[in-house]
Amino acid sequence: MAALAVLLAGTAVVAQALTGSGDNATEQHPGAAAPTSGQTSAQATSPVGEPEDARTGVSAVSPLTDTSRTASASASPSPSVSRSRSASQARTASPLAGAVIVLDPGHNGGNSRHPEIINRQVRVVNGSKACDTTGTETDDGDPEHEFTWDLAVRLRTVLRERGATVVLTRGSNTGAGPCITERAAIGNRAGADLAISLHADGAGSSDRGFHLIAPGSVGSNSSIVTPSKHLAIAVRNAFEKGTGMPRSTYTGSGKALTVRTDLGGLNLSTVPKVFLECGNMRNATDAGLLGSPSWRDRAARAIADGMATHLAATG
Repeated sequence: MAALAVLLAGTAVVAQALTGSGDNATEQHPGAAAPTSGQTSAQATSPVGEPEDARTGVSAVSPLTDTSRTASASASPSPSVSRSRSASQARTASPLAGAVIVLDPGHNGGNSRHPEIINRQVRVVNGSKACDTTGTETDDGDPEHEFTWDLAVRLRTVLRERGATVVLTRGSNTGAGPCITERAAIGNRAGADLAISLHADGAGSSDRGFHLIAPGSVGSNSSIVTPSKHLAIAVRNAFEKGTGMPRSTYTGSGKALTVRTDLGGLNLSTVPKVFLECGNMRNATDAGLLGSPSWRDRAARAIADGMATHLAATG
């Protein structure tokens, strides 16, 4: 805990206000396909096992989720798959060995085709939000949902190699949803050691860089505020070192870290959780990095390094 106190003492966090209604750093991004309003309520599709795959549209039953750790929006809550590691469990090869980690790739490839699903209002403790949003895209039309899905798959591979069990909140990239409430519930049901929601931002074209979002207290999540902030700092430092992406020039006051109480994915979490905005898709330089397969591999390793640092200090 001494390491935690030192990290937190030197870090300032700044609250960043919303501009829209979805669970993302800038909510409705500039240039994103806006869902139509006034649609009827519908249940979001199950996050795992849907016949969907990347933006090619190739149909495939999810091969990228641990079958023993499958979480479904329609399934009743099951016993924790984490059974969080006891203090006596040895972590010899990696601090990630034995950890249960939830990866939440933001948005979904079919969201824009299903406004009746993603526009449905859901409760997020201190208000209501849209079930999900469409996300942003680069000026060349490369969508955020494809980026987050691909990065999650790469990160999953790295984490498994280091001994972690990985749970994805969605099984592929052509469905709709799941709602932000279910994304949080998946991590909670898993009893995850930590969770991270992967995104890319849609800020102004001259704005650059990445940032982390940690939860502020809304009451029910008060127990995760401190460990989530520690996780955010560890991932921020590793991401900056490992990717070459600069800290955000437009939010976080140079700290690449904000605290928010308006994101359902953080408000509803009972496990340490952060959002990572990996860069600004509307900036040409950032977009070039975000679109590079080799950069995505570096990003996956850097995120895993940050997670390992967090677990080593807090486990």
